[in-house]
Amino acid sequence: MALTTDIVATYRNPAAALRRRAVGPPREDRALVTLMLACGLYYIAQWPRIAREAHADESLTLQALLGGALLGWIFVAPLLFYLIAALSHLVARLFGGKARWYDARMALFWALLATTPLALLQGLTAGFVGPGPAETLVAVVSFGTFLVFWFLGLRLAESGEFADAA
Repeated sequence: MALTTDIVATYRNPAAALRRRAVGPPREDRALVTLMLACGLYYIAQWPRIAREAHADESLTLQALLGGALLGWIFVAPLLFYLIAALSHLVARLFGGKARWYDARMALFWALLATTPLALLQGLTAGFVGPGPAETLVAVVSFGTFLVFWFLGLRLAESGEFADAA
């Protein structure tokens, strides 16, 4: 299935979409591409907000703000997400989780990628509408959706289903 089709399918049935993406032998290249694509789209989602901030405060340059966001989203965030995936897997192990490390990573990375449409909407809202109730609402919905997708994916992964199917 196409990536965009799986992203849309995630909003209908998160477990089935993740299952299609993660079942099989561990492929770290797939996990890394999923994460980097998500981080790249989250970086792009920041552009409208950054442009608004640069326009509102003349002491800030657009290039400096974009460079900082690039450093954060493309170089630092992937390392943090690997760490978060490892910590979530360790916590799940304490409660009887049976997943492979790869499965825990894919649950987090797929949740990030699946919520990029909402992140792009959040960026547009922050850039064009600005701070206020609309931006807050979109941010809460976006983050809540990410948490739901991640929790459902991690629960599915930690059930051991992916490792059994490999």
